[in-house]
Amino acid sequence: MDTMRDRFAPVVSRLLDEDPRVAVVLADIGVDAFAEASRRHPHRVINVGIREQLLVGAAAGLALTGLRPVVHTFASFLIERPFEQVKLDLGYQNAGAVLVSAAASFDWPAGGYTHMAPGDVALLDTLDGWTVHVPGHPDEAEALLRHAVAAGDDKVYVRLSVQSNRRGLAVDGQRFVTVREGRAGVVVAVGPMLDAVLAATEGLDVSVLYATTVRPFDAAALRRATGAAGPDVVVVEPYLAGTSTAAVNDALSDMPHRVLGLGVGRRELRRYGTLEEHVAAHGLDAAGLRERIGGFLGAAAAATRG
Repeated sequence: MDTMRDRFAPVVSRLLDEDPRVAVVLADIGVDAFAEASRRHPHRVINVGIREQLLVGAAAGLALTGLRPVVHTFASFLIERPFEQVKLDLGYQNAGAVLVSAAASFDWPAGGYTHMAPGDVALLDTLDGWTVHVPGHPDEAEALLRHAVAAGDDKVYVRLSVQSNRRGLAVDGQRFVTVREGRAGVVVAVGPMLDAVLAATEGLDVSVLYATTVRPFDAAALRRATGAAGPDVVVVEPYLAGTSTAAVNDALSDMPHRVLGLGVGRRELRRYGTLEEHVAAHGLDAAGLRERIGGFLGAAAAATRG
């Protein structure tokens, strides 16, 4: 199966053909994938070299001229390294762009911590007005990329990963999808965490919501689910643990509730190993999730689903 990133260049290349506002801004990474598009649209495929601050600053300038820039590199180079430009050049100037990352939290362990970005979504949470898409399958990535580019002049982050669920679901760029209904708790699975969450909660009497757009957070869907399944909520995210617990608390602020945030831990793992070893080390495989979700929700959730 192709990866989310495999879909990125073909989809955006077609958008370059279809929409004269679309421009692509790169910092060496991914340039080869846009070679043909660059020949067709030499003034709208721009490689700034290994200059990540310029990458974002140039995109903001293009946006201020009326273009819709799509900006791409690894997440650590797209969000963390040029964060001041994300904050000021895009945010303060209210310049819209689509930031599309690769490598996610630890997709390429051999690259070391410089190529990992488990804190990217949490960092964007310090800014106002960002939409954040976290697809869990290449089909969803394609749909959400199109949503993002078509979103007027909004500021949008699309987080691509080599981690993927076995099948994609129909996603609309706004709402959570109810995958399973239960009576003893709600588990929100974000993007590529869905398959592991479904395996971990098999036989548990819990509702499972699937989130591929996490900002804005779909508070209405969570409230509906807790109305039937009770106010205990677990959020399983493929980035920094606890990133969305504040959003859950805001959604349920008028009722007593409990929330457990599962995701990538803060401890840096320096024996980089494999992707699968990182998933297991952070307790994000099915076995690790089963233990922590079951422990949090207790005996009521362990009752066989009716």
